[in-house]
Amino acid sequence: MAKTRPGKRDLDSYTIKGTNKVVRAGDCVLMRPSDTDKPSYVARVEKIEADNRNNVKVRVRWYYRPEESIGGRRQFHGAKELFLSDHYDVQSAHTIEGKCTVHSFKNYTKLENVGAEDYYCRFEYKAATGGFTPDRVAVYCKCEMPYNPDDLMVQCEGCKDW
Repeated sequence: MAKTRPGKRDLDSYTIKGTNKVVRAGDCVLMRPSDTDKPSYVARVEKIEADNRNNVKVRVRWYYRPEESIGGRRQFHGAKELFLSDHYDVQSAHTIEGKCTVHSFKNYTKLENVGAEDYYCRFEYKAATGGFTPDRVAVYCKCEMPYNPDDLMVQCEGCKDW
């Protein structure tokens, strides 16, 4: 973890303005975009610090939506899919709108009810190159596409293929 700069102090938590929700390092948050027509950005809080005037800043690691990546949204990307990027940034804590949960793909597919604040991630994304890790995933069905949890899949009783 980076050292705190002179005139700054690390904070254990930050309470989202107008709520009683507490954010800590490691939490995923929804951040207000400057363009109000866009959906909230999703980020993981890496560090929280305040300056000597009590201005609170958060160091975040951004999640990208498929349409924000090189290559764009594909048929197999679910509506709630995000990519954990290597893009870090420092933002004012006042831009945090709320908390959310970014599940692993496996855990997301097991959720009984998907809430508005539930997302999933199965890829890491290199913003500069557009590369993904892993660079391939299992494919299913006759269409040979990765599983999209938004689409119903039925297993064939004869060949056991989906």
